[in-house]
Amino acid sequence: MATFVVAHGAWSAAWGWKKMRPLMQARGHTLITPTLTGLGERGHLASPNIDLDTHIADILGVLKYEDLTGVNLIGHSYGGMVATGVADRARDRIAKLIYIDAFSPNDGDSVMAILPESARASRKPSADGFIPPGPMPPDTPDEDRAWADPLRLPQPAKTFEQPLTFHGGPLTLPRHYIYCSRNAPDDRFRRFYDRARQEGWGHDEIDASHNPHITCPAALMAILDRVAI
Repeated sequence: MATFVVAHGAWSAAWGWKKMRPLMQARGHTLITPTLTGLGERGHLASPNIDLDTHIADILGVLKYEDLTGVNLIGHSYGGMVATGVADRARDRIAKLIYIDAFSPNDGDSVMAILPESARASRKPSADGFIPPGPMPPDTPDEDRAWADPLRLPQPAKTFEQPLTFHGGPLTLPRHYIYCSRNAPDDRFRRFYDRARQEGWGHDEIDASHNPHITCPAALMAILDRVAI
């Protein structure tokens, strides 16, 4: 069975993947959901000095100290930045890189550099160096919103501002992109899905808005079960 490691999205944490755990377990898969520094249960470590490299180091540490290989590495949303950096620096441990409605950066990209200008305007940091949570998609059920909104924490601005630097040249490992088709009109991830198709990656569309692990976990599980190595 497959091993999945998740680089979660901005303002989120391991808690955001709780609906996926029983689905993974039922199929015999291992799901590991590290919380990135300064978020979720690691919110007490929050600092404006935390940057993208800090979050990449978080996942690299899990791979090293759990001695994980053959990993299906998931990057959701902002976590695509983190997962890409991890895949670059731990190429011998990653079997497949799976993006879920995520940034798929090139060398030198940062979140702020590749966001549309309209989205950058809403991501300005506060005076303390943090960016407050953006709104959840409008079709998020009330019960999910009531559960998730209180747990979402501001994120250090440097995680969005620091460019990703590749250490080992272009990535050549297998990649798969899962695109959430209900994101219009703010469809900032479509360009990465189009890139995936143009470059011959595996790809799927899911009839969901930005957080399918919350709003339609069974449908997401069916795709992950099929594409995992």
